[in-house]
Amino acid sequence: MKRRRILPLLMAMVLLFTGCGSAAADTGETAEDNGTIKLRVINAKAEVAEQMNALASAFNSSQSEIEVEIETLPSGVDIQSTLKGYYLADNMPDIISCEAAGFAKWEGLLADMSDQPWVSDTDAAYVDDTYGVLGFPFTTEAIGLAYNADVLAKAGIDPATLTSPSAYADAFATLDAQKDALGLTAVVGYCAEKENLYWSTGNHVFGAYLDSGLSRDDTTYIDLVGQGQLDPSRASNYASFIGMLNTYSDPALLTAGTYDDQVNGFASGKYAFVTQGSWIGSTLASSDLYKSAGSFQVGMAPYAFEDGMDTILTNPPSWWAVMKEGHVEAAEAFLAWCAGDSGQKIMVEDAGFISPFKSCKYVANDPFAPVLSEYLASGKTSAWHWMNVKEGLAENVIAPCFYDYAAGSTDAAGFVNALSSGLAQAYGAGGSAPTEAEGDEATEEETTEEAAADDTATEETTEEGGSDNE
Repeated sequence: MKRRRILPLLMAMVLLFTGCGSAAADTGETAEDNGTIKLRVINAKAEVAEQMNALASAFNSSQSEIEVEIETLPSGVDIQSTLKGYYLADNMPDIISCEAAGFAKWEGLLADMSDQPWVSDTDAAYVDDTYGVLGFPFTTEAIGLAYNADVLAKAGIDPATLTSPSAYADAFATLDAQKDALGLTAVVGYCAEKENLYWSTGNHVFGAYLDSGLSRDDTTYIDLVGQGQLDPSRASNYASFIGMLNTYSDPALLTAGTYDDQVNGFASGKYAFVTQGSWIGSTLASSDLYKSAGSFQVGMAPYAFEDGMDTILTNPPSWWAVMKEGHVEAAEAFLAWCAGDSGQKIMVEDAGFISPFKSCKYVANDPFAPVLSEYLASGKTSAWHWMNVKEGLAENVIAPCFYDYAAGSTDAAGFVNALSSGLAQAYGAGGSAPTEAEGDEATEEETTEEAAADDTATEETTEEGGSDNE
């Protein structure tokens, strides 16, 4: 959150006319008559509502000072809009759910958890340059080239060697020569369809350009993108690697396939590699196609478009954050328990989460869970910064470049040139106008700042205390 962003005018008015004290009093933050603190926690993953309730029950049974109540939001609901409604109604939970972009909507309202014991046990906390550790990670996902480990073993390929473009070139050629014997339709299940799968190339595959091989705190290339630029050498090497994916992908899938085509093709053993992340693990685990293909072992290799790249990209899809106006100490106690052995056992074994904590000894029933656990434990992960690009960029600029390259209407140099000009236009001084959502955001900020300027006390209160396969 590098620029000041606060909630819309109505939120400033709520603070002005009710004050933080009233907001706190109406959010269930007072203790019950028996001294027990009521702690309200938002669960944004409806598919594990039962498991989250079990998590709360186990915590409640472990002590008597705090009683956790889980509130599960329905699937598909706009989480931040729902939370904004709670805020305006003085009905805020103590712990909320935030995606990466959601934190900016609560600037100044979230507790800094930098001093919490779990922070040193994970690389996946949400950290803000100004406000510190704001987000508690409860699961993690990964981006890399998923592979069929059984097929690679049959072809005599050691996936540990896939840390350079030349190693990939040799592996792809070997697999291609043995396609019939291995039962493969194609070496790679890569799809650059731009209408419905723009998020795959425009976010996740492009995310490899931004972060592959980097330490988690390295923002070199996302910073350049924010200036409308690519690094010429890195972009050229990346384009060559994407060219290999074009060459070795299933022609029937490459430009016109669907997500289901891609994942089902991999699940049935038609592709040795697939350009989807760890989120397909739950699909594999329940897939009859996967079972018919022998429930093969899977792995994940880096997008190694330069020599020595040995990291996959991992990050939580969302985080838990603690509201300053709520019961901060009680909330922190609950999260610390969740990061510990008892909480991790339920979250991993029952809810199926892939733990972001290095000390966790439990593994989810997901084919990719042991893969991610090994990468996390060895520190071989990079962050993902694709969520930081300008709104609409993936769909309107990046994905069309991948599509044109896959369709053969441009080459590697043309791919890089198209990306470069699209970024320059989107971020440059003479670039395209903001999207409708961005325009609304700017209007809200300007209006809120003008209103806040009318009352210094309101502004101080706002700043100090109170405020996706895929």
